[in-house]
Amino acid sequence: LCSTFVCPTEIIAFSDRLKEFQALNTEVVACSVDSPFTHLAWMNTPRKLGGLGPINIPLLSDLSHKISKDYGVFLEDLGHTLRGLFIVDGKGVLRQITMNDLPVGRSVDETLRLIQAFQYTDKHGEVCPANWKPGADTIIPNPEDKLKYFSKVNK
Repeated sequence: LCSTFVCPTEIIAFSDRLKEFQALNTEVVACSVDSPFTHLAWMNTPRKLGGLGPINIPLLSDLSHKISKDYGVFLEDLGHTLRGLFIVDGKGVLRQITMNDLPVGRSVDETLRLIQAFQYTDKHGEVCPANWKPGADTIIPNPEDKLKYFSKVNK
C-alpha cells in the first residue's frame, strides 16, 4: 500500500539504481494495489515527507488485485499484499521469487546479484555457489569437475 513506511524506501532504492539494471538489460516495474490517483499523489509528495518524488520506473496500479493474486502475494483477508519481487528472464521464465512480510524491505544489491548470477549461468553453463558475486569462482556441474571448486575453497 502506498504511503506506508517501507514501500517508498524500496521504490526509491530501485528507481535510483535503474541504470545498474539497464546495464544488465533488465526492466524494473513497481506495482501496488492503490489507484493511479493515489500513485500520482505519492509521486507529488517530496521524499523528505515520505513520498516518492520523481521516480525513474513505472508504477502500475493493481486496483483489481488481478496481478497480485496471479503472483500469489495478495492477502485476501487483509485486502493488501506482501512485498513480492519476481525475476523473469528474457524468455518469460520466472527465475526467482522473493516474498517479504510487511515490516522488511527488499534488497537492491541482492536483486542485482541474482540477475547477474542467472545471466552468468545461462551464458556459461556453470552454477553459482552461495554468496557468489561477479568474478568469483563458479562450479562446473558434473561429478568430477565440481571438485576443482570444492578443493579450492575448502583447503
